[in-house]
Amino acid sequence: MTTKPDPASLIDTSKMSEGERAALEMAEESRDWRAISGFAGALFTGAPDFRRLCPFPEQPAEDRNEGDRFLEKLGAFLRDRCDPDEIDRSGEIPDEVIAGLAGLGAFGIKIPREFGGLGLSQTNYSRAAMLLGWHCGNITALLSAHQSIGVPQPLIVFGTNEQKRKYLPLCAAGGISAFALTERDVGSDPARMQTEAVREGDYWVLNGEKIWCTNGLKARSIIVMARTPQPDKPNATTAFIVETGWPGVEIVVRCHFMGLRALYNCVMHFRNVRVPHANVVHQEGKGLKVALTTLNTGRLTLPAACVGAMKRCLEIAAGWSAERIQWGQAIGKHAAIASKLADMAADAFATEAMVRYVSALVDADKSADIRIEAAMAKLWGTEAAWRVISDTMQVRGGRGYETAGSLARRGESPDPVERMLRDSRINTIFEGSSEIMRLFIAREAMDPHLRRGARALDSRLPLMERARAGLKAAAFYAWWYPSRYLPLPARVPSGMDPALVRDMRGIARKSRRLSRAVFHAMVRYGPKLDRRQLLLGRLVDLGTELFAMSCACSRAASEPAGADDPSSRQAIEIARFLCARGRRRIDALFRDVRKAPDGQGYRLAQRLLKTEKC
Repeated sequence: MTTKPDPASLIDTSKMSEGERAALEMAEESRDWRAISGFAGALFTGAPDFRRLCPFPEQPAEDRNEGDRFLEKLGAFLRDRCDPDEIDRSGEIPDEVIAGLAGLGAFGIKIPREFGGLGLSQTNYSRAAMLLGWHCGNITALLSAHQSIGVPQPLIVFGTNEQKRKYLPLCAAGGISAFALTERDVGSDPARMQTEAVREGDYWVLNGEKIWCTNGLKARSIIVMARTPQPDKPNATTAFIVETGWPGVEIVVRCHFMGLRALYNCVMHFRNVRVPHANVVHQEGKGLKVALTTLNTGRLTLPAACVGAMKRCLEIAAGWSAERIQWGQAIGKHAAIASKLADMAADAFATEAMVRYVSALVDADKSADIRIEAAMAKLWGTEAAWRVISDTMQVRGGRGYETAGSLARRGESPDPVERMLRDSRINTIFEGSSEIMRLFIAREAMDPHLRRGARALDSRLPLMERARAGLKAAAFYAWWYPSRYLPLPARVPSGMDPALVRDMRGIARKSRRLSRAVFHAMVRYGPKLDRRQLLLGRLVDLGTELFAMSCACSRAASEPAGADDPSSRQAIEIARFLCARGRRRIDALFRDVRKAPDGQGYRLAQRLLKTEKC
């Protein structure tokens, strides 16, 4: 039987400040402690097994047909009864639109049928998010916050039968839910949380304030994270189901943003709110575990929605590039514009490949370890979407910067590029900023090395114990490290297009180089590596680029075979371009791993901070 390792045995916290130690120990306690076992994690150890990725998972025909039926109804509803530009102008989603979505079952896409939902697969949920992302960011946020991080997802994973029977039918029927974690001084550091719940018999008394509660204005129920200190764990947190109609729950103010102007986001106060003990989700003290596990799957919604937005941008940019004539030819014939179109197609293709692959993993095994894959899809997909939408505005020029309403009044195509740019900016911040995603992935990628070598560097341990741990680690790395210079088998399945096989073998070579770079960084910096955030970020970007390339190649290989099949040849062409571009990015990242002026920039920033204080 596998036992959970003591977090303190992996990371030496003795030289950290009290705040650093509390934050780290809390995060470590809530991690998924299983050893990384997926394809993406193996990219950091130099041993990718493409058989995990190939053949690319094909959605079963029955599941796809079931999803098609729902998506056809949802698409028709969005086209005929939802005006995203009017929603943006008014800052409100009409009640009849919300009611219509509820009637379609859009608030319960993944909720099991026995609890009133549609019971659709993760793949079909991701497909729905792509459709929503193409059409309207505000409705995407409403449905995503409700289902991906609101009440349904935590209850599907952790809820008791009683909790599921009570709340899931309400959620499926359109009873909007929300998630409350962030506080004024708490973003990604839950050890600083101030909202607290105290046990009184069969109830908990909840007090505190939460900001940026998406859907809070419309929610009937909320997942609230609160401190529930224990003698040995003063920063323990617990997740509670709180109903907004209970005494003491108060909406203080609605928050307004640059984009997503119909986002029902607010500040909420909880004053002596009595929460039944039966509304504890999972276990007392396991709130952060609930949040992190929920986000593993919930994060897929953002890159899925970004796929839809990128496809719409490509449609807008390609149409305009063929229509707009400058200097005697269509602007799409000019290399500066053509390169943007190629990048858009590659980014959309790769992001969709990642989303579909990770969704298929969830459908095959609800307990699948997707923490790295989902985080990579979120990181890469949201940053790619931001580039694509920005480039679409550049291609459209002044018409991209002009609002859709203004364009319509002038008799031009009302392409909503300006709205999409505003709405998409939050995606690299929502549900874990890009910076936090890089640190999260880095921690998981380093885990195999920490498990083998951390005890040798832990100053808290007796010298003999450290020496034994060091000898054991040295014996392992004596064969592991040299092997990462050898041309190990790439494990690429047979029958693929020869060009894609070459690209995948190239990915394997870059993966081995990445594994050496990770090892070198750990040897050079030891326990202080966690402070080299820019270096860690580059190592993560290397692995994420390799993951995107791998998924794209696998997806391209799954297209109908045949030299005369245009869809097959185009998919291969896109994947090959993505790999060629990726290799250039990877080479640049490797150079920066060695030579970037990180220290010089840090020293400059500290001087600037001192100047500002003066």
